[in-house]
Amino acid sequence: MTTGTDTLIVPELREAKGRWGKTRYSPPVSSSDIRKWVIATYWPETPPPIYWDEAYAATTRWGGIIAPPDFNPFAWPVHRPDFTALPGPKGVRLTSLNGGQLETYGVPQRPGDVIAERERIESFKERQGRFGLMLYLDVETEWVNQSADLVRRRISTYIRY
Repeated sequence: MTTGTDTLIVPELREAKGRWGKTRYSPPVSSSDIRKWVIATYWPETPPPIYWDEAYAATTRWGGIIAPPDFNPFAWPVHRPDFTALPGPKGVRLTSLNGGQLETYGVPQRPGDVIAERERIESFKERQGRFGLMLYLDVETEWVNQSADLVRRRISTYIRY
């Protein structure tokens, strides 16, 4: 299988590298959203009380409920973002694979937090593979809270061919 092109690295990709895209904002994090998230993710076990029990959470170093590191305040969007906007050669239909991700966590999310998310293409490389010419894209996603504290940084690798 080939793409019929000499390179998958188009000028738009080179221009986009390192530039942050448009920032989007979550609705305020609620204790109810955190509680529903941990019930779903810990099922059938009981989640740790730091995530749902106000009285217990008040006695911890956090002084209140926090969200687990994997909590996603963008999980229930009214309008779905377009995740197909990565640049590629015109007229070439590319298949995309998930090449994995690396997570770095900062401060926990708390009820009332509004999370800002932005993304950029961190790096890319091209190589020949079993399926022909393949493009490896590393996309950085950064979440910060309203105090500009880092909540999460994710490097996602996308493989396109």
